Amino acid sequence: QVQLVESGGGLVQAGGSLRLSCAASGRTFSSYAMAWFRQAPEKEREFVGASSWSGVNTYYADSVKGRFAISRDNAKNTVYLQMNSLKPEDTAVYYCAARVGGRSARSDDYPYWGQGTQVTVSS
Repeated sequence: QVQLVESGGGLVQAGGSLRLSCAASGRTFSSYAMAWFRQAPEKEREFVGASSWSGVNTYYADSVKGRFAISRDNAKNTVYLQMNSLKPEDTAVYYCAARVGGRSARSDDYPYWGQGTQVTVSS
């Protein structure tokens, strides 16, 4: 079992940056693959990026590739989402998620979710 708490959301102008954090409870954080998803108003939840348990392997949605980066500090039980060159279309509630096993872009593969943090990008 793992509990996830996101932080770091807020209001930023287009072109700006934010770093989201996801703090996890539990002693086996390093065995979990971690992912970030987002959901904009009246839209379905969409995959943003995922990290293997080690953090060595990451992959991203095409919409954020080259702008967003996932990192993790297993000693601190925390995963990060660095978001650069933000666009108004990045506005959404961002969620982190965890699963035992490999990375996945499917939200159904993740049994553990945080409560989300709002990111708003103004034009």
